[in-house]
Amino acid sequence: MIDQILHLFDVYRLPMDRWIRALVDWLVGHWRPVFQAVRWPVEQLLNAVRDGLLAVPAPIMLILLFVVGWRAANWRVGLFAAFSFALVGFMGLWEELMVTLAMVLSAVAFCVLVGIPVGILAAKSDAFFALIRPVLDAFQTTPAFVYLVPVVMLFSIGTGPGVIATIVFALPPIVRLTNLGLRQVPKDVVEAGNAFGCTPMQLLWKVEFPLALPSIMAGLNQTIMLSLSMVVIAALIGAGGLGVVVFSGLNRLQVGTAAIGGIGIVLLAMVLDRITQSLARKTGIPGG
Repeated sequence: MIDQILHLFDVYRLPMDRWIRALVDWLVGHWRPVFQAVRWPVEQLLNAVRDGLLAVPAPIMLILLFVVGWRAANWRVGLFAAFSFALVGFMGLWEELMVTLAMVLSAVAFCVLVGIPVGILAAKSDAFFALIRPVLDAFQTTPAFVYLVPVVMLFSIGTGPGVIATIVFALPPIVRLTNLGLRQVPKDVVEAGNAFGCTPMQLLWKVEFPLALPSIMAGLNQTIMLSLSMVVIAALIGAGGLGVVVFSGLNRLQVGTAAIGGIGIVLLAMVLDRITQSLARKTGIPGG
């Protein structure tokens, strides 16, 4: 007995790995059509965005980038965005850059589509927020590489599953900050809206949502940054883009190839961050 107590963890072990494996096998065996149905709209949007970006000639895309950066912030941000994308193009990675951008935009679109309504529900219901809070905590603390295992088992490999992993990884910030922004709306403003006869939907979209928009934009910025970090890791399960360049260079010990892939990722992150932070400041976020 004493020996068993001293070697407790050697004698008694939870077969957690077998339980998880059995759960995944059951999900794949019984719910495969559901996971394929989830994968279909993600891949349709991804393919549409990617084909659209690749169909635009590079010089026109650079002009559009300048205009977007200029209108979002100023001419310096626009010039930086156009110069950064042109530099990646001259390194021979224009197509990979467009694929990575398409993956980020697709993942962010689904994060906004799901995250903002969930954040609104969380702000309106303490019980619902208490229910989803442990899930959000788990999503935010789970290492990025761990997401790849269930995604591969449930959705197979490829760019589409890579985007699904990115959506799960990048979703929590926009949910949390939408919830936070709505909860921080001054009570007297809400009472004034009710006094003027606003319906609940009018109160939400014409009073609370505009006041919470700075916080929501901050969540969007974080979601974009997390999406960009995850789409690179998703190259391990067959997703395309700049992540493939980095991992290909590492696997073959080609330092130059890995370096230019990393430079492309850094420049894309900087461009997206500058533009979204400028938009966030315009909605009233102090500092930046």
